[in-house]
Amino acid sequence: MSKNLRYGWTTGACATAATTAAYTALLTGEFPDPVRVELPKGRTPEFALAREELRGGQATAAVVKDAGDDPDVTHGALVSVTVRHGEPGTGVVFRAGPGVGTVTKPGLPLPVGEPAINPVPRRMMREHVARVAAAHGGTGDVVVEVSVEHGEELAKRTWNPRLGILGGLSILGTTGVVVPYSCSAWIDSIRRGIDVARAAGYHHVAGCTGSTSEKVAAQVHGLPEDALLDMGDFAGAVLKYLKRHPVDRLTIAGGIGKLSKLADGHLDLHSGRSQVNHDYLASLVPPELAEAVRGANTALGALQLCQEAGVPLGDMVAAGAKATAEGVLRGSPVAVDVIVIDRAGGIVGRA
Repeated sequence: MSKNLRYGWTTGACATAATTAAYTALLTGEFPDPVRVELPKGRTPEFALAREELRGGQATAAVVKDAGDDPDVTHGALVSVTVRHGEPGTGVVFRAGPGVGTVTKPGLPLPVGEPAINPVPRRMMREHVARVAAAHGGTGDVVVEVSVEHGEELAKRTWNPRLGILGGLSILGTTGVVVPYSCSAWIDSIRRGIDVARAAGYHHVAGCTGSTSEKVAAQVHGLPEDALLDMGDFAGAVLKYLKRHPVDRLTIAGGIGKLSKLADGHLDLHSGRSQVNHDYLASLVPPELAEAVRGANTALGALQLCQEAGVPLGDMVAAGAKATAEGVLRGSPVAVDVIVIDRAGGIVGRA
């Protein structure tokens, strides 16, 4: 990726900015605009306010999320925070407003029933509430209600429903900064998916490269939805996290192209970061087929050549993918099986 790609700000950073502005207005009658916040690694960005309202003993400020050049589902979303005085001694109490989800399943870093505002954004907001209170004579006892415009609809495009976060988005971020194309949110969702599956008592999960392979894995093994991990291209994220947080069994399911990359030793299956190695595929088959496989346009084309010749290339790829996975998991008590499918969802290889 180009080094010139523009960084952005997480929903947690936006909520912290809105909280700071709203609480300042509640204590002073004036909204700071722009409002500066301090992020965990020392950055101090300023955020322009898109909305401000002070009435009835509460203050509301809103910031438009700018994810920079990252294709973030929440880019352009309006993150609003309403702050009102809380009961003495209660500190900062968080509430989920419209568009912010609520935790309904164990296994996440928040208790069931809590607003889906992650621990680091909570810490950032508490720290900024304390600073504003110290500067303007407040107690720091406040109710902070976070909302995201259209958040319930946007959440359908995330892992939240499967993780048991219902009613909207999560307020995320560990550094406050969105690094373009880092895919950190996806990888974090994979980890939380494993946590939720373990907390639900599941002993078998499936890492799947897409929706078709999810359906196949669920049908073959009778797995419930929250035991299915939308692995995408991040096989390494699944394997490395399971090594530290094991379950009894992992099924890996995907198309022959992506799983041939895993078989060839790649843990990132994205087309921009790894390629199907036709020399590797040719090394698996009898010599009389090797040249044809090497010259095939795609892994699927190589598979079709082998199917016509009665050579089980799909099984060979599955075995290679299984070996790579077991190499990453070595020392961890996770049994692995692999299902290779074609584009229609037909099983063309297993190990």
